[in-house]
Amino acid sequence: MKFLQRYALPFLVVASIFLFGWIFGQRHGRRLTEGQINMIVGSRMNDKLNQVVNYIGSDYIEPLTADSITEMAIPAILKELDPHSAYIPAREFKQVEEPLQGEFDGIGIVFNMATDTVIVLNVIPSGPSQKAGILAGDRIIKVNDTLIAGQKMEQREVMKRLRGPRGTEVTLSLERKGIDEPVIVSVVRDAIPLNSVEATVMMTDKIGFIRLSQFARTSFKEIKESVDTLRKQGMTSLILDLRGNSGGFLDQAILIANEFLDRGKLIVYTEDRNKKQVRQHSDGRGSATDLEIAVLIDEGSASSSEILAGALQDNDRGTIIGRRSFGKGLVQSQVPFSDGSAMRLTVAKYFTPTGRSIQKPYTAGDEEGYNMDIVNRYKHNEFFSADSIHFADSLKFTTPKGKTVYGGGGIMPDIFIPLDTANMSKYYLEVSGRNILYRYTIDYADAHRKELSQAKSLKDIERLFAADRGMFNRFVEYASKSGVKPNWGQIATSRKIMEAQLRAYIARNSEFDSSAFYYFICPIDNTLQTAIKTLEND
Repeated sequence: MKFLQRYALPFLVVASIFLFGWIFGQRHGRRLTEGQINMIVGSRMNDKLNQVVNYIGSDYIEPLTADSITEMAIPAILKELDPHSAYIPAREFKQVEEPLQGEFDGIGIVFNMATDTVIVLNVIPSGPSQKAGILAGDRIIKVNDTLIAGQKMEQREVMKRLRGPRGTEVTLSLERKGIDEPVIVSVVRDAIPLNSVEATVMMTDKIGFIRLSQFARTSFKEIKESVDTLRKQGMTSLILDLRGNSGGFLDQAILIANEFLDRGKLIVYTEDRNKKQVRQHSDGRGSATDLEIAVLIDEGSASSSEILAGALQDNDRGTIIGRRSFGKGLVQSQVPFSDGSAMRLTVAKYFTPTGRSIQKPYTAGDEEGYNMDIVNRYKHNEFFSADSIHFADSLKFTTPKGKTVYGGGGIMPDIFIPLDTANMSKYYLEVSGRNILYRYTIDYADAHRKELSQAKSLKDIERLFAADRGMFNRFVEYASKSGVKPNWGQIATSRKIMEAQLRAYIARNSEFDSSAFYYFICPIDNTLQTAIKTLEND
């Protein structure tokens, strides 16, 4: 009896709805479709959501607006879908999009805050700061009337004060070596190119190296320019470094892959929930189809990086070297809202030419477990041994030339390079972890600013290092004065690492910037060394 009393009314309501639908359908010669029924149910669910928002807005113990409730609700809903559907609030949208746009408005310097002071490492050629007379090695003491030196100000706060709309002016107070009084300069902000190619340099007489940090709107153009530059220097083989590259624009990955593939090769395809596929093929117009190529990847390489690496690997084009990539193979469609915010909603999956899904497994709503995947790989020894990485037979695929590749998430390289910790020592961890090694390179660059600025090539910087035989011993003395006493046994273990890092950081303070860094770090970069040997053997 109680059961009937409890459920009689809801049953009658539901029955009445379907009875109304049946009568309506009979009178009009048809029944309600499934879509129309879903529309009725959907409208009721929408009413429920509206009721929740209204109740919270009117009765919750703290006053909340409907907009603020919506801002809380949308991320919570998307979080339950998959790891990559996301909501971007209006206040964060510019910051999220800016690195991919290829430029920003600012003053045109590369700086570091290693010692609570903004140290100018490089000045962008022909940029606003160079026109205003700012030099590498300058310390920025004030921005307009705000003291920033020694204030422990966060880097984003400093950037916020230096950046601004193009055409606006900012006054800087600089400390410059050899000048007692502050140097005051006014800089008119302008558009500053934000390059995704960090380095373009010849590693040997024939092997070029390009470091791509992300897939921005200008990446394809930058890659083409870098390839042309290296060809003029004698390049016949290329190393493309995608380590730590978390992705970006899909079209840029496709265009770059097209540069290296002959006509008619499948680059990537997407598949939505209705199994509809969109396939991208090479058009045969690529300018680098003659180059031997090695691609470097690691656990930080994701999305567009995996699409590019997978396209080359599955078409038997080049060699993939490093460690298994991240495994992001979900396609997001960006939906803008009128308030400046946006939603990135997963609408499809990426597949490599052989049919491998790039996306690694995930559980909807378990963001913590998804983010722990990289940590678990480390714990399971996957960073150190390829034998620790296991694939099911069902995930085995074959390339046109018979090479076996595996699906299941990410791209497994052709040549596995373990994470190298053999030459680590407590001494090295102390001087690097406490930033002593890096601070020494800043001081060294200041003391040798004239020689670094006069260097016309990386060979000139090499000669500078070769002539300074006491550089490493002075570093050990510097570290001792900074609180890390020498342990010569540990120093011997890590000396090769420290010498390479000293040279790389100092060279990065020259006009050759990151290209110089990768050139001088090469002797201790096992992945890069393997790529060079592989291309030389080929």
